[in-house]
Order: sequence, then structure tokens, then C-alpha cells
Amino acid sequence: MTQQRFVGYSLAVLVYLTVLNFFNEYWHWVSIESFSVSLVAALLLLTLLKLSIKTEHKVAAFFKAKPGRAAKVYRGISTYIILVGSKFMILEAINVMFGEKVTFSGPFNGVVAFFAVVFTILISEFMVSKVYAALGDTKMLKVA
Repeated sequence: MTQQRFVGYSLAVLVYLTVLNFFNEYWHWVSIESFSVSLVAALLLLTLLKLSIKTEHKVAAFFKAKPGRAAKVYRGISTYIILVGSKFMILEAINVMFGEKVTFSGPFNGVVAFFAVVFTILISEFMVSKVYAALGDTKMLKVA
């Protein structure tokens, strides 16, 4: 399991890094000072996005265990607040950590650019995981 997790996170970092640098190169609303900065930013994004998703799952499980319609409503509201609100917290964390080295500009002080990057990362990560799973070998290779 540890090897699978390592491969999964390695692929995720590569996806995040590729998407960040793609936007940096082709979209004037995203600016990253250097490759090294984009690598650290990718690691920060990966860590914070995974934490926000883990938090959302825990809160959702809490409300899912409760009976009634109110619990479903609270689950939906809390999911929205966590998933959207966490993006603003991540944007601020990037701002605090990198300052002018990483900038998202454009409408709403860069929020549109940042959300575009995050959604592209999530879609790309999903697509890579599907390809990885589809290429899975049913036989395990033993190395002597």
C-alpha cells in the first residue's frame, strides 16, 4: 500500500506541476517566478487540497450518520462551505508563502484564475488516475 500511495502522490505532484506551469506559460493571469517555486507551490496545493477533501469527507460522514432531512441539508451546506471556502484559504496560503513569486490576477483579484487552475488540476488528476487504473496489470511482477 505504501508503494501505491507513493506512486499516487508522485503522479499527483507531476500533474499539479504540469498544470501550474502550463497556466504560467500560456495564460497571463497566472504568473510563477521559477520552476522551483512552481514545484513548492504544487506540493503546497497538493497538501492543502487533500486536507480539505479529507475534512469534507469527515464532516459529510458525521452528518450522514444522523437521521432526517436537516442532517442532509447541513451536510450539503457544510460540503459547499468546506470545498469552496478551502480554496480561498489555499489562495491566501499561497499568497502568504510566496508573495509576488506566485500571482493570480484577473477578475475578482485573481479568484477566477485560481479556481480555473484548481479545477483543471482536479480534472487532470482524475483523468490520469483513470488512465493509470485502466493500464493496471492483473498479474504482479516479481523482481528477483
